[in-house]
Amino acid sequence: MALLFMVMLVTAAGNTAMQSVMPSIGTALGVEDVWISLAYSWSALLWVMTAPYWASRSDRRGRKAMMALGLGGFIASFTLCGLILWFGLNGWLGATATLLLFAAFRSFYGGLGSAAPPAVQAYVASRTPRANRTRVLALIASSFGLGTVIGPAIAPLLIFPVVGLIGPFIASALIGIAVLALLRLRLPNDDPAYAAKSRVVSAPFSAGSNPRMGEEDNEYDGVVAGVVPDPDPPKLSWRDRRLRPWLIAGLIGGHAQAAILGLIGFLILDRLGLRATPELGAAPTGLVLMAGAFATLLAQWGLIPMLTLGPRGSTLWGMALALVGVLTIAVADDLHTIALGFSVASLGFGLFRPGFTSGASLAVSRAEQGQVAGIVASLSGAAYILAPALGVWLYNHDPVVGFGVIAGLCVAVLVLGWRGIGSDEVFDDADD
Repeated sequence: MALLFMVMLVTAAGNTAMQSVMPSIGTALGVEDVWISLAYSWSALLWVMTAPYWASRSDRRGRKAMMALGLGGFIASFTLCGLILWFGLNGWLGATATLLLFAAFRSFYGGLGSAAPPAVQAYVASRTPRANRTRVLALIASSFGLGTVIGPAIAPLLIFPVVGLIGPFIASALIGIAVLALLRLRLPNDDPAYAAKSRVVSAPFSAGSNPRMGEEDNEYDGVVAGVVPDPDPPKLSWRDRRLRPWLIAGLIGGHAQAAILGLIGFLILDRLGLRATPELGAAPTGLVLMAGAFATLLAQWGLIPMLTLGPRGSTLWGMALALVGVLTIAVADDLHTIALGFSVASLGFGLFRPGFTSGASLAVSRAEQGQVAGIVASLSGAAYILAPALGVWLYNHDPVVGFGVIAGLCVAVLVLGWRGIGSDEVFDDADD
């Protein structure tokens, strides 16, 4: 369990540590902010495209092999990206060539890194009794959230004199190599004691990207219990009337979250006057991202269980808080206020994302849970394809317009959710 926990944690921590330093690296290279964000977009697109394939393949080729493949992609990506950025920062490569090669080597993370999380989830489920499965899967899923806190926290500490801003890349790759070696040597081969199926997992762009790991599909419940499973349900469509309001809310709100996450590092450089000394921007950026990750986890691990919020309440209250946070960031001019605004926004998005996810899940039958989980995971990843770059471009064009668009997305979710999402009492009655 400790080893599997590390596989998930290293993936999330490395990715968010990279997010802490990339605004400073882009500024040091003299590259426009939007092109840095587009490099993430390419990786996000590949993750969305390849994650379903790797999730399916792990059920046929073995979970341990897919974990090793995902970690190998992570290691290769961070090693090569770190080297290319080092060449660029030392003037051995031009800025354009550096960025193009960086985006190319990020392909290893987006295309292969998505193989590991579904394999970890299925490996744990296939070796855990049903009575303990939800608890154990929740523990593994929490490693993603913990990684999003650890990554920004340690990123500034990894900026050494020789390697400079690429320190987090090299450290992440070395830790990944150690975990891969332990995986190969210590993790038992696939010998499942219980039926389990791999599920698509969203990329760890933020604490709000936590994978949703719960009970297995109804068809596998039947196998374990010795009962004939129900026939496969019809293919679930994105346009299904039961899902439509939840998916629209998730798509719009997800774009608002991705946009604010994409521009926050560049905003910190501007508001704190660090464009001329970008190497000093990694520490405050990491601090703000860490505060946001803590707020997200507070919402998901503390407030939702404590307040017993239903899907509608969690979605609407979350988006209202996100709107307050976005407006606070828009007028902030010091680190404390920026961190406060980003924490409030992250708290809101931390309430919103589980709200629309559980709402979509409860809107369909138990036999359709696997399909809706895949749709929600794809939707969550899709928000990070263009929204971060678009948010940065609008912010650089005119900060008022940029924050106005993000705030407008939040308001749109509130209006559409208030009118189109049913009361939580409906879900309570259905559970009864």
